[in-house]
Amino acid sequence: MPLPARAERLQAFTEDVPPLNYLDHGRVKGFSTELLQLVAKEAGFELDIETLPWLRAYARARSTPGALLYTLVRTPERESQFQWVGPISPRRIYLYKLAERRDIRIASSAELARYRNGALAGSAAAKQLAEMGLSGDSLDIGHSDTSDLQKLVLGRLDMVAMLDWAMAWQLRQLHLPANTVEPAWLLDGKQQYWFALNPNSPPDWRKRLQSALDKIGADGRAQAIMRRYLNE
Repeated sequence: MPLPARAERLQAFTEDVPPLNYLDHGRVKGFSTELLQLVAKEAGFELDIETLPWLRAYARARSTPGALLYTLVRTPERESQFQWVGPISPRRIYLYKLAERRDIRIASSAELARYRNGALAGSAAAKQLAEMGLSGDSLDIGHSDTSDLQKLVLGRLDMVAMLDWAMAWQLRQLHLPANTVEPAWLLDGKQQYWFALNPNSPPDWRKRLQSALDKIGADGRAQAIMRRYLNE
C-alpha cells in the first residue's frame, strides 16, 4: 500500500501588529493568522509562521521561494514583487468620537479643523491630516494608540484617527465596551489587506490558496473570525 503524499510546506512571515497578527506567549495569533491557518489547511499545506521585525519579514519573504508575507497592503509599487492572494479585509482608518458626543457631526473634511484630532506619530493618518492643513490645536500627535484613546475618553481630544482593527483591539485592552466610540469620518478606505506569496513559488500555489480563501469567504468562516476581532 503506497504511503500518503506529504503535504507541501508553506513558510509564512509576519510582524507583531495586533489584532491582525501578534505574538501571545510565544504563539502567533490574530485575525490574519487564523484566516491563513484555515486557508493553508483547506489548500493542503503544512504551515510554519515566523514573527520578525517588518523589514526582515519582508526581505525573507522576497528571497524565499514558497514563502508568504502577511498582512500586506497591495500597492502599485509592490504589485510585481509578489503573487497576491486576497483580499482578506478592508483597510479602513476612521476618525472616531465618543458615542455620547452627539454634538460632533462631520459633513466635509473642511470641518475637521474645528476639532481637536489625535493621531499616532509617524502614521499614515497623521501625515494625511497634516496634508489637509491640520496643525496646532486641531492636530495632536500621540506616541501610541493607547494614549490617544485614553485622551479621547478623558475629553482631551474630540476625535482620534485609528485603523478600525486597532481601535477594536485598544478598546478590548482597556476593558471598554465596543460601543464606547463610533466612527465620525472615514479618513482612508481605499486600500485592502492581502496575503503576498513569493513570485518564484510553484505556479499552482497561488491558485490553490486563492481558491481556499474564496471558499472560506463564501461559507462565512472568514466573516465569523472578522466579527470576533472587530468586536461586532
